[in-house]
Amino acid sequence: MKHLAAYLLLSLGGKAAPTAKDVKTVLESVGIEADDERLSTLISELKGKDLQELIAEGSTKLASVPSGGAGGAAPAAGGAAAAGGAAEEKEEEKKEEEKEESDEDMGFGLFD
Repeated sequence: MKHLAAYLLLSLGGKAAPTAKDVKTVLESVGIEADDERLSTLISELKGKDLQELIAEGSTKLASVPSGGAGGAAPAAGGAAAAGGAAEEKEEEKKEEEKEESDEDMGFGLFD
């Protein structure tokens, strides 16, 4: 992915057909060592192809992949638990306040 990301950055920067050397330069500038085998495969696969068309084609393929499901249930349950926890905290605060008030006079008043 890092090789592809560097390639795409170079393309966005105006380089029509980035070379392996260009991609290596970008990766090395951020402290990443390029894998020559993967890089050569990437360059050969993308050689002579229009990136905009490839991205559009990939987007249509991804649209057919299901991405929904039961994933929404977990956050909802977490939200309910958080709400319940907040109610418990309020009750504890009230109990503590009552306890503090009763402890203030220690059974007698200053001016009794």
